[in-house]
Amino acid sequence: MAGRVEGKVAFITGAARGQGRSHAIRLAEEGADIIAVDLCASVESAPYAGATAADLAETVREVEKLDRRVFATTADVRDPDALTAALSEGVAQFGRLDIVVANAGITSFGPCEQLSEQSWQDMIDINLTGVWRTLKCAIPHVREGGRGGSIIITSSGAGLKAYPGLAHYVSSKHGVVGLMRACALELASEGIRVNSIHPTNVDTPMLQHEAMYRLFQPDVEHPTRERFADIAKGMNALPIPWVDSIDISNAVLFLASDEGRYITGVTLPVDAGLGIK
Repeated sequence: MAGRVEGKVAFITGAARGQGRSHAIRLAEEGADIIAVDLCASVESAPYAGATAADLAETVREVEKLDRRVFATTADVRDPDALTAALSEGVAQFGRLDIVVANAGITSFGPCEQLSEQSWQDMIDINLTGVWRTLKCAIPHVREGGRGGSIIITSSGAGLKAYPGLAHYVSSKHGVVGLMRACALELASEGIRVNSIHPTNVDTPMLQHEAMYRLFQPDVEHPTRERFADIAKGMNALPIPWVDSIDISNAVLFLASDEGRYITGVTLPVDAGLGIK
């Protein structure tokens, strides 16, 4: 079925690479125009390099190759003025907003009592408050259209169960579930649906980096992706170490399209059975 979001406009945060870029491409393939924002910088407390302006430019090229319109700019979900201005400019260019994908997020590690103040604050500011800011600036634009809409929040398997060494991440990802459910109730009468997606490990730069490999291979002098894959496979019920971004993007598309028109307030796992382990 082609054109499942034909003529609609989607706003995606964290769109420069990884899941965000994949979501932009998948929605564009099915007819949507894209408003894409990303920090395009590293976060000091995150143990891996952030996306770059060049990454965001590549997202633009990929969407334009599909003959869809795209407005992309740098914006930090911790900066409400920049986020609001970016979205307002995109809506001014495209004339509407139908789909919101609150995808921007980071990860880092450490026992609860050893987390620095900055690590905790960055995590909550980006992964939880940043999602709230995204919804706060987007909801009026979706409402203005009077056509309903779909808001999709990227949570995590860690939004449904806990893991040691990730207290701040688990808290942020559980937090967006509560936010999702409250907004789903608040917006249901206007036909605006709100749901969250809960991936297992996803094969993106947020997963595949030295600090992550070392976390799971602390006694190995040179930890590798291959050894990490063997360990990660044990986290899922299905015998795979991680899913691909497209697997999450297909779920985003389903929730954004009319196929999901009566689905709201749902926590949708795309987790290879992580949740039942």
